Amino acid sequence: MTPRYHFDLDRGILRWRNPALASGIVLLIAAAVGAIFSPGDFFHGYLIGYLLWVGLTLGSMAFLMLQYLTGGAWGVVIRRTLEAATRTLPLLALLFIPLAFGLTYLYDWARPEIVAHSKTLLHRRVYMNVPFFLIRAAIYFAVWIAFSYFLNRWSADQDRNRANQRRLLNRLSAPGLIVYVFTITFASVDWAESLQTEWYSTMWGFLFVAGEGLTALAFVIITMALLSRREPMSRVLKPDHFHDLGKLLLMMVMIWAYFSFSQLLIVWSGNLTDEIPWYLPRFKTSWGWLGAALIVVQFLIPFLLLLNRSLKRHAFLLSGVVGLILVMRYFDLVWIVLPGYYHHGFRIHWLDVVTPIGLGGIWVAAFLTQLPKRPLLPVNAPELEEALVHEST
Repeated sequence: MTPRYHFDLDRGILRWRNPALASGIVLLIAAAVGAIFSPGDFFHGYLIGYLLWVGLTLGSMAFLMLQYLTGGAWGVVIRRTLEAATRTLPLLALLFIPLAFGLTYLYDWARPEIVAHSKTLLHRRVYMNVPFFLIRAAIYFAVWIAFSYFLNRWSADQDRNRANQRRLLNRLSAPGLIVYVFTITFASVDWAESLQTEWYSTMWGFLFVAGEGLTALAFVIITMALLSRREPMSRVLKPDHFHDLGKLLLMMVMIWAYFSFSQLLIVWSGNLTDEIPWYLPRFKTSWGWLGAALIVVQFLIPFLLLLNRSLKRHAFLLSGVVGLILVMRYFDLVWIVLPGYYHHGFRIHWLDVVTPIGLGGIWVAAFLTQLPKRPLLPVNAPELEEALVHEST
């Protein structure tokens, strides 16, 4: 019988929980003080940070469901990390509340004096209005938390050797992935696409799905690399596991690049006046340098590095690539959010940096609280023995 693997509460990455929480609280207090003097910049930074951390959490849920549908050793060893990330969703639902107080600083459709003079906003006000916006957000979180609850509950039941739990998880995951794509599409339109009044894109939802998957996988790889240095995971994780995760990361980098280029190609070739204004400040001002950096640093460099088999099999070399990707995920969201407010060129306020890091400290502390609550490996998973002796090709 496979031994039960427990996380040592006195050692390992758990020691970072209290420092993460303390730093998160301190930085958010500093951000709150900054909000008194510059509320617009505070809410811009809060939205960037929120999109980053909620994207990581939801991407983890999507990978969890994907693994139940496809199987494979790559998913067994990271399952509990993904589950711990999804259990932070109630916290993220609470952290959404401050955004409700900043809608007039973020969205033109939330400001009646602007809506009254815009034909586009008048046309959309049946859908894009504050009460309905908040109702939709509540629906999204209710759906996501419900999926997370059953994914975690039935996985725990499987640990207790209850029958048919794997079948239930498979049956939940198939429609769950479909619901995930639809809810992310609607949420990304509400929270990010509507920042610019005239903008719309048929690729928008897929771009966020790819970005969230990339963020989640990058975070999981770093977590696995840290866990691989200590018992019990040092006896479990092998170069073959990181090789599989590296190949999956290469795929996600390519998918993100494909969706990003597809959106640009569709919009630019159409050359429609209600579509291209989103790209104009991002190309014709100093924001273009950030766009070029995203192409080089979030796609080209990781793509070339991840072609190397040896790098993918080395946990900490792979973590270096992943760390680069995580930094660029933040700048990707900066490129999405801020040019809509600063049309004349690149500008980042200190609140755009401090607030996302503060939210990250709170999220990491919550994640590290959830991680040790269960064995680090799903002890009765059908694929566990195969995962422990896994050899990559």
